[in-house]
Parts: sequence; C-alpha cells; structure tokens
Amino acid sequence: MGMVTLVLGLAVAALVVWSSADGGKAMAAAADSVNASTGWPWWAWVAVLFVFCFVLGILAVLGGVGGGVLFTPLVSGFFPFHLDYVRAAGLLVALAGALAAGPGLLKRNLASLRLAMPVALIASICAALGAMVGLKVPTNITQTSMGIVILFIAALLLVSKNATRPVVTKQDAIGMALGVHGAYYDPANDEVVEWKTHRTLPGLLFFILIGFMAGMFGMGAGWANVPVLNLLMGVPLKAAVGTSKFLLAITDTSAAWIYLNKGCVIPLIAVPSIVGLMGGSFVGVKLLAKAKPKMIRVIVIAVLILAGFQALKKGLGW
Repeated sequence: MGMVTLVLGLAVAALVVWSSADGGKAMAAAADSVNASTGWPWWAWVAVLFVFCFVLGILAVLGGVGGGVLFTPLVSGFFPFHLDYVRAAGLLVALAGALAAGPGLLKRNLASLRLAMPVALIASICAALGAMVGLKVPTNITQTSMGIVILFIAALLLVSKNATRPVVTKQDAIGMALGVHGAYYDPANDEVVEWKTHRTLPGLLFFILIGFMAGMFGMGAGWANVPVLNLLMGVPLKAAVGTSKFLLAITDTSAAWIYLNKGCVIPLIAVPSIVGLMGGSFVGVKLLAKAKPKMIRVIVIAVLILAGFQALKKGLGW
C-alpha cells in the first residue's frame, strides 16, 4: 500500500511540475536527452533501469547499505541521464525505503524521536542548502566531488567495525538537556537495552556536513548516519540503524523538494528506479538468511570503487 501511495504521489508531483513553465521545459529536455544518446525508445530505458535497480536493491540489503548510495553514482556513471535528474531520483529512492521502514521502526522503539528530532533539524536544513548548491555547481565538479566521496565511503566500509553496544558511562550535558536516551527490546538476547549518548555536540556538528552532502549528491546519508550515531555518540547499533533509516524520511524530503521545484523529478527515471529497488529489497531480505555477509560486503565495496572511479572519469573528462 505504501508503494502504491508513493508512486501515485510521484505521478501527481510530476503533473504539478509539468504544469509549470520551468518544469515543463525540464521534463521535455530530459526526454530528449534520454533518447538522443543511443536512439533507444523511452520504454527500453525504463525496462533496463528497472532491472538494474532491482539488482541494486538486492545488493543494498545484502551489503547493509542504503539504496541511494549505490543508485546515484552507478546510474549517473552508466546511464545517459543528466546528473540533476539522477540525484533527484536518488533522493526519492532513499526516501521510499525510509518511509516503508519508518512506522515499524518507531513501533519497536528502534528509531528514537528524541534522538532524531535535533539531528533532523540540522541535517534537513543543510540538505536543502546542499541541493541548492548542487544545482548551481557545474556538473563536472559535482561528478568529481561525488567520485571522491564514493571512494571515501568504500574505504570507510572496508575499515569500519561497528560496535554492537558501545559503553557510555556518563551522558554529557547536551544529551541530558535534550533528553536523548531510550530503550528497546532485543528479542535476540531477550532483554531490554537502555542507552544514552555522549559526545553529543560533535555528533550534531557532523550532521551539518552529512546533510549537505546528502542534498548535494542525492545519495541519502545512511552510510554516514550510522557510524556517527554508533561510533561517535555511543548509540547501540540496532538503534543507530533504525534512527538513521527514520532520519532519511525527513532529511531527504527537504532536499527532494528543491529538486522537485526545479523540475528535476522525472517519472521516466524516478518511478522504475523506486519500484525496481524496492522490489529488489524484498528479494534481498529473503536471500539475506542464505547469503554469506562477508562475500556480499566485498562485492558492494568493489561496486562502490567501480562507481567512484566512473564518476571521477566522467567528472574529469578522462
């Protein structure tokens, strides 16, 4: 039901964008750019993009990364779509997954509103600023910067080791003033896990940069949210992952509106991407029990390295 609502919402949004002068010109330009590169009919690109995103959805679940961080660099690197349209679709891809998971995470207390609200306020404002800057900066500079960030993400995934339950002996004054603490039931160990934060101020400051990059590159920010919440602020891994997923629903929305207002949300790209990636995610969840996580993690890191170099190649004109 959530998927149907999202697709219908995209269709309505597309009609709104099409009705505006700037939006209509952008939509027409996008259609021309899709057909000009190879001469393929529009439906062929929709089919290829759907299958491509279906595979990405499986990899995203098995590799434990958000769909946006794989979608934006790979689609911009291997498809003849303008980067603005790909970034807009990437934000909607990340947003779709967050909206689907949000209610269940809140119900199980795995997503903390007390933690999410101050972080979301900072990250969403910076994401909107990042989106505006990203639309002004020349595409080659953005593509080069994205390639560097993607390679950094691959390195981060390669060396990072998440702590399942960090030890926080004493909560700091800012975390105490904001009431950033909580508890959730862990069925794996049949216990209630209570948690609180430390180093809250540095963590909040990090989300200025994370939100800005999420809006500028259209990749979501789950890859950066979890390490900051978990390793820096001391939030248990399950609560960090749940809160990060919930944060995407707020952060990516603010950036997506900027792209929508500029006519960058193209149904030809966004709808098959979202449907394909969400469908692949459902398959990935079923395969997760049988797959070997270490092997899948290596594959995801290899794909990110390939995507990073492809983005650098396009940005630098190699």
